[in-house]
Amino acid sequence: MLEIDNQTSIDIKTDFLQDIAKEMSFKDIELLIVQKDFIQELNKTYRNQDKPTDVLSFPLQDMGADTLLGSIVICIEIAQQQAQTYHHTLQEEIALLLIHGILHLLGFDHEKDNGEHREVEQKWIHHFKLPESLIVRNQ
Repeated sequence: MLEIDNQTSIDIKTDFLQDIAKEMSFKDIELLIVQKDFIQELNKTYRNQDKPTDVLSFPLQDMGADTLLGSIVICIEIAQQQAQTYHHTLQEEIALLLIHGILHLLGFDHEKDNGEHREVEQKWIHHFKLPESLIVRNQ
């Protein structure tokens, strides 16, 4: 199950996001949709980067959580900008960010691996018929 906490005034369609989370993980996931200032503070606190980012993942596997896989935080303003830049919908962008975040929760790390994250992400993106992945377009 995907628990969504939309802290913005933007209406987000949740059914497709629920389907993605349900198919990709057997555990619950928390999704927060937030503003730039909030994600920037998280990025500064947890990654020592004082700038906003599009998505952050906080896995709970190391904390012994049985039912909750972790939390994913998505910045609505950056998602809107990326959707416009890459000519797809905000809903598609949020779905891409969710997939990317879930894979981080599952232990994938494109900054350290040999392309495994990218490969698995591409499979899910094709499965859900979404546009290019974050990893591919940021190369």
